Amino acid sequence: MDILFLILGFICMIVGIFGSFLPVLPGPSISWVGLLLLYFTNALPANYWILGIALLITVIISVLDYVIPSKGTKKFGGSSYGIWGTNIGLVIGILAPIPLGFIIGPFVGAFLGELLYDSKNHKRALKAATGSLLGFLASSFMKFLVCMMYLGLFLAIVWQHKSELF
Repeated sequence: MDILFLILGFICMIVGIFGSFLPVLPGPSISWVGLLLLYFTNALPANYWILGIALLITVIISVLDYVIPSKGTKKFGGSSYGIWGTNIGLVIGILAPIPLGFIIGPFVGAFLGELLYDSKNHKRALKAATGSLLGFLASSFMKFLVCMMYLGLFLAIVWQHKSELF
């Protein structure tokens, strides 16, 4: 049973890394589940500090994942219309059957939101949409780093307890 938990945990780590770029999958949450599965093995004593701190980081990253693209829009001069457009565009982009909809959606949403706010200022709308795109990319990079840290932690724990696991 320990090997099954180990394999499932590792699969969760890999899926979590892919999920850091695909908004459909909550990458850090899936990676955290991989850590949790590792501690379900009989070979490892439960370490609630690691699981608790990792869970706290996962919750913070998950909240920031929705906040950062909106803040990017605002930082680049976007209005509340652009921020709402970013959020609506992200949801539509995820659900739309177009390639890279999760990147295109927030950009187009912010652009259209800003045009709705001020239809004459295309330059400002493009600048706000660019801020939305940069915010999304920053958020994805942050999730990727967290998932890679969880993978490193997973591998270090497995290596430390390899004699008990195998």
